[in-house]
Amino acid sequence: MIHQFLESETFLLALTIAIYCAGMAIYRRTGMSLLHPVVITFLSMIGFLLVFDIPYESYREATRILDFGLGMSVVALGYLLYEQEERMRGQVLPILASVVTGSVVGILSVVYIARFLGASRLIQDSLVPKSVTVPIAVTISENIGGETSITAVVVFVVGIFGALIGFSLMRLLHIDDPVARGLAMGSAAHGIGTARSIEKGAVEGALSGLAMALMGVATALLAPVISRFLY
Repeated sequence: MIHQFLESETFLLALTIAIYCAGMAIYRRTGMSLLHPVVITFLSMIGFLLVFDIPYESYREATRILDFGLGMSVVALGYLLYEQEERMRGQVLPILASVVTGSVVGILSVVYIARFLGASRLIQDSLVPKSVTVPIAVTISENIGGETSITAVVVFVVGIFGALIGFSLMRLLHIDDPVARGLAMGSAAHGIGTARSIEKGAVEGALSGLAMALMGVATALLAPVISRFLY
């Protein structure tokens, strides 16, 4: 009876939202990147599902409304782009070039690193769309022969990792242009990186959202071609 309650859609959805809200309160109080609400929620829910032996499929079904809301939030980023219209004029080609370059480098680097470490082709193909938001990444992975479950986990981990160290790394490298910072975060850390960028400023958030969308398109077009070339 208790297990049925814990596995119910209402409880899983409420628990996810409650943990995220608690994580947000902790993050605002401490300001520590390692205590980002996404990280806290991600790790807490994994632990909960494992301890109580709840199938991921049940959790995914319970939180489908959050997936829907995520899609709406991505569309809402268009308003931030509209606000930055003046700043973006004359920078279309540099933006496109940087995103395409980031896509190619991201694909080649992860494949060759995985190959060097002895990973199978299945793992390599699953890692190809690591820098793309989950809905696009799993489709790309499936089309090129990867395992979508591996891809989904890797994309989440990459996003969290990018959100945690992205701005610190750019500060260390003295990259302070908000356009460059936003493009880098959106290209490398997709949605989670974009959420972190919005915290830093409107310009960073807008350009990160744009880079995330363009990265999805570029990777979807380039991944099958590069995959054939590599093998």
